[in-house]
Amino acid sequence: MINCEFDRRRFLQWTGAGIFAAMSTELSFESLASAAGDAPLPANTPILVLVTLYGGNDGLNTVVPFTDPVYESARSNIALSSSQLLPFTDSLAFNSSMPSISALYGQNNVAIVQGVSYPNPSLSHFSSMAIWQSASLTGVSSGWIGRWLDKQPHNAFNAIGVGSVLPPAFVGEKSVASMVDVSGIQLPWGPAAPLLPRLGRSSSSDVALEAAAATSITDLFSTASLLGPLVPTSPTGSTLGQQLSLLSTLINANVPTRVWEVNLSSFDTHTGEQLDQNALLAEVDAAIGAFMTSIGAGSRANDVTVMIYSEFGRRVGSNASDGTDHGTSAPVLLIGNQVKGGLYGEQPPLGALDLNGNLQVTTDFRSVYGGLLHDVLATPVSDIIPSWNTALSVH
Repeated sequence: MINCEFDRRRFLQWTGAGIFAAMSTELSFESLASAAGDAPLPANTPILVLVTLYGGNDGLNTVVPFTDPVYESARSNIALSSSQLLPFTDSLAFNSSMPSISALYGQNNVAIVQGVSYPNPSLSHFSSMAIWQSASLTGVSSGWIGRWLDKQPHNAFNAIGVGSVLPPAFVGEKSVASMVDVSGIQLPWGPAAPLLPRLGRSSSSDVALEAAAATSITDLFSTASLLGPLVPTSPTGSTLGQQLSLLSTLINANVPTRVWEVNLSSFDTHTGEQLDQNALLAEVDAAIGAFMTSIGAGSRANDVTVMIYSEFGRRVGSNASDGTDHGTSAPVLLIGNQVKGGLYGEQPPLGALDLNGNLQVTTDFRSVYGGLLHDVLATPVSDIIPSWNTALSVH
C-alpha cells in the first residue's frame, strides 16, 4: 500500500467544506481578550475540546492488549516490549510514551472507549474522516458541531478551531465556527523583555511608521494585561503543545467558547511505525499533560472534557516495512475531572477479525458523540445526529 500522508486541505476540497472555511471568521487575540472581559463564559459551563489525530493512529500500539498471543505473533516486528508498556489492567497497557495520560487514568480521569468505528468501515482517509466529522454514513455535508452551532444564538465565539484550516466538523448548514491562529499571543521573552513596553510610548516626534509600531507594541501589552498571567512568556514546545497551550490560556481567561478543536498529523504509519508513532504519542501525551495541569490550576478544572480520536485504527498484522496499513476500529480517549475513568465497550478480539481481516467494531462512534452532546453540550442527540438516540455517558 502506498504511504499517503493525510492532506487536510485536499480533504476540505473533497468534502466541499473548504468553501465554508473561507467564510470562517479568524478571530484576533484582541477580540478574544475583549470577549473574555465583556461576556465571559459563565462559571461551571461545560467545555468540549476535540483532539484530532490525522492519518489513522494505531490503536493496538496505543492501548496495548499485551497478553493476547496474537498481538506478538501478528506484528512481531513492531510489537512493544514489556519495557515499553505501562500496564493498567492484567491484559491492557498504555504505550510507555504516554506517562501523563497513564497517570490521569490512575486518577480515574480517563475513559477508554474500546473498538470505536462505524458499520462497514471505509479504509480511505477521506471517506472515513468525512464520516467522523459529519457523524453521518450517508454523505451529509454539514459537520456535527456545525449542526450544533446552527441551533445556538449566533456568536462568533461559540466554537473555535485552532490553526489555519477549519475542520469540516465545525461547518453547519447555516453557521460556521471561527478560527484562531495557533501562534495566538506570546509576550517577548529573554533578558530584554522587561524593557520592551517602553517602545510603545508615543512621541510627538514620531513619524507615521514609528507611531504605528508604538501603537502595535502598546496593543500587544494591553491585550496581554486583559489576560493577566496566563499569557505565555517563553517558547511553547511542540505543534500540539502550542495549540493546547493557547487553549488553556483562552479557557482559563473565560473566553466564551463551548467547543474547541486542535489536531496533529502524520499518524499514517505504513513504514517504521514504532519509532514514529512513539514520538507522536509522546508529543500528544506531553501536550495533554501540560494542558490538564494548566486547566487544573484555574477555575475551569471541572468544566473541560477532552476527546482524542483518529479516523481509523490500523491492521492487526504488521507489514514488511515495519509498519501497518489502514484498519478499522480503535480506542477513543475521553479525559477530564468529570469523566468517570475506566474501560467502556468491548475490546475487539484479535483472534476473531471481520471478513476483511480487520478488528471488529464494538462501539459506534455516534454513541460517543451522543454522550458528549448530552453530557457536555446539553443537547438532544437526535437533534444533531438524525435517527440516532444512543448516548454513551462517561460523566
